[in-house]
Amino acid sequence: MKNLIKIAIRNLFRYKRRTILTSTLIAFGVILVIVFGGLAISFKSQMIGIITNTSIGDLQIHKKGYVESIDNLPLNINLTTEELTSIEKKLEQMPEIAAYSPRIKFGAMISNYAQTSNIRLSAVYPEMESKTVPDLVKRIKGEVSDPTHFLKPGEIIVPENLMKGLSLNVGDEVVIVATNQDGSVNGLTLRIAAMMENVLGPSGKDGYIHIDDAAELLRMEKPAVVEIAVHLKSFEQLNKVYSQFRKDFSPASLFEVHTWEQLSPFASVARIVDILIIVVKFILISIVLVSILNIMTMSVYERIGEIGTLAAIGTPPGRILSLFIIEGFSMGLLSTIAGIILSLSALLLMNMIEIDFTFGQMDLTLNPGIPISEIILTTIIVMIISILASFQPAYKASKMEPVDALAHN
Repeated sequence: MKNLIKIAIRNLFRYKRRTILTSTLIAFGVILVIVFGGLAISFKSQMIGIITNTSIGDLQIHKKGYVESIDNLPLNINLTTEELTSIEKKLEQMPEIAAYSPRIKFGAMISNYAQTSNIRLSAVYPEMESKTVPDLVKRIKGEVSDPTHFLKPGEIIVPENLMKGLSLNVGDEVVIVATNQDGSVNGLTLRIAAMMENVLGPSGKDGYIHIDDAAELLRMEKPAVVEIAVHLKSFEQLNKVYSQFRKDFSPASLFEVHTWEQLSPFASVARIVDILIIVVKFILISIVLVSILNIMTMSVYERIGEIGTLAAIGTPPGRILSLFIIEGFSMGLLSTIAGIILSLSALLLMNMIEIDFTFGQMDLTLNPGIPISEIILTTIIVMIISILASFQPAYKASKMEPVDALAHN
């Protein structure tokens, strides 16, 4: 086997120009997969991080039927005090849970006494919310003295577009008018504590108030929570935790759990990114297949006489077959190693440069990196395709009759 490898590598460099050109093309395909994959994975991770760590959380728990009516922000599909207590007890017993935050979400009207607009409000306990969505405070424009208590009773955080549309300033008083689940209307005067940056563009109208103020505004004896946002210690445990909740919340259960993917429209963008990565890998497969098939076919055609000589001196067909397969495999391996080295160097350079850009209203800094599993997968793909592409020309060479091959020469 060692001799076959030596002969195969020597044969590759008998036609240096053709080998180098083909290897360069394969290496380019490897670079394309790894660099694009690194950028795409970084973009996807950044976007997921913004969505989960600033608003949604990693997953959410609701009363059954709430998500189906979520556009209307219903207040009659809420968790009772007993149900909330039972869920909180379960969350505190799970080692994967880092934090959770009960919320009341409802629609309201906001008025500066001269103009009125609609607003979507999330009523929260600030200290619990800041632990569950740790980057939420980064969206607050202005100084925040205590990130864990970014909001106090009697205060409201108003989204940026409403601040501008209603000509509001931090410190102004506004009136919030809302209808509770019984249909009665109530108003509450609150002071603007800060302005909230919109993550999802200028159409966002999401504000924050203290949960005690929501209970007063909606005339609740006790806060009737409509959702519990959950933050995990490790995002990689999401599927495991989700499966556990699904097992605990049987079809007959009063509760349901949803991951960020089921609650955010960005999940479709994330799936498109995954599809693009698959498409780029398919392009790599095509490049490797065509390149090695072409060079091995040419190699067999140009070496028919040599193949006839090998067969005439008693070389078994299996050994001839192995020789050409090893040539194709060696070309794929050497090209892949060169491509990996160059692509990792490119990713390192991108990290040093720091790629900053704005996506909608979000400022992103890409830190492209590629998981070792992706590099291993890319290498395996190239190796398998190299062997498959080499097989047909190699099989043809191994089946040649010595007399016919020598006559061709």
